Amino acid sequence: MGQQEIELILSRHWSSYLDTPIFLVDPVGNLLYYNEPAEIILGRRFAETGEMTADEWSKIFSITDEEFRLLDPEELPLTIALTERRPAFRRLYLAGLDKIQRHIATVCFPLMGQADRFLGAVAVFWELED
Repeated sequence: MGQQEIELILSRHWSSYLDTPIFLVDPVGNLLYYNEPAEIILGRRFAETGEMTADEWSKIFSITDEEFRLLDPEELPLTIALTERRPAFRRLYLAGLDKIQRHIATVCFPLMGQADRFLGAVAVFWELED
């Protein structure tokens, strides 16, 4: 996926120190990184999956609403952050690569660089108690 902007490199570095799951994508939604706490929810270590296109990761993670209805891509908070360049929040169910369905909440926001450069988006998420 090529060379990355310094702000994306720093965002990845920053998220590696957090105890909160983080998922980082570029402006077209390609996965650049997810941190160690996210590995538990997503069902596989980032070192094993690596970077993925938006098309790849959108097919391997099953995401439904709280009524277990499969969500269309434009309904996802991460898509809203990317396309509308605004924060978005939602509670949903995610089945990771380990096929375990988890109830999560996520807040996603666009990532802007210097001189108003659009760099992608960040998803912050956590597992909910049912």
